[in-house]
Amino acid sequence: MRAVIQRVKEASCEVRSKVCSKIGKGILILLGIEKEDNINDAKYLAEKCAKLRIFEDSNGKMNISLKEVGGEALVVSQFTLVANCKKGRRPSFDNALGDESARRLYNGFVNFLKEEIPVEEGVFGERMCISLKNDGPATFIIDSR
Repeated sequence: MRAVIQRVKEASCEVRSKVCSKIGKGILILLGIEKEDNINDAKYLAEKCAKLRIFEDSNGKMNISLKEVGGEALVVSQFTLVANCKKGRRPSFDNALGDESARRLYNGFVNFLKEEIPVEEGVFGERMCISLKNDGPATFIIDSR
């Protein structure tokens, strides 16, 4: 399971020209799920996202977690994160987990994350337009393996 985490001042998700979710200060999590992933990957990654110290303390050092700053998370499923681009010019999505299994792990990730912090979501499997105001910019990639 792979996540791209962006520290944001605000972020929103739009589906079919309607805003379906938005957050203020927090993180945008783009989540990719692979065939080998399981519920343990979801739990590990959710805890890591909530507790990763990527917010600045009074000395300007990244030393405070999302949970500690009282921030929110916007989670968006993104199967393209697990694409293999090594061969040729067209990405291969063979390693992405199929819809229903991926949806279960996505929901597991979101539920684990909700135990730690307030969470908003995109719409799984839909075409989405994501808007964000990146804070920093500060962007991190975490893999559960």
